[in-house]
Amino acid sequence: MAVKKKTIEDRIFSGKRKTAVAKVRIKQGHGKIFYNQLPHTDLGMFHKLALSEPIRIYQQELGEDVKFDFHINTRSGGKEAQIQAARLAIARALLEISGSEVLRKTFVKYDRNIIVQDSRRKETCKPGDSKARAKRQKSFR
Repeated sequence: MAVKKKTIEDRIFSGKRKTAVAKVRIKQGHGKIFYNQLPHTDLGMFHKLALSEPIRIYQQELGEDVKFDFHINTRSGGKEAQIQAARLAIARALLEISGSEVLRKTFVKYDRNIIVQDSRRKETCKPGDSKARAKRQKSFR
């Protein structure tokens, strides 16, 4: 039995920011972005700009239009973190499509967080104590 090779359109790209997770599915198209089943033009101005940043950098750096539509689904976290996670997922998808090292360097030069997940996580509680940063109380009397 032959193993079917996955195409770019079969892949799902993901991005995380804090607790927000965004998953991007790519389909043939004209560079449109759909954010939770809505066109990204229905979003606020700054959210719209944040989602289109990776595509604009791609077009400026490689000089070609994007031939794919991006369908983004987000969950958990806050609104801003979801937008940043979606931006990360779009940038990763564009890097996978192009395979360009020049594009990777441009993304890092522009903003490192556009292709690298934020590694900060919640600090764990210490054993026997109440909270992560809380200290035991002293009694001087």
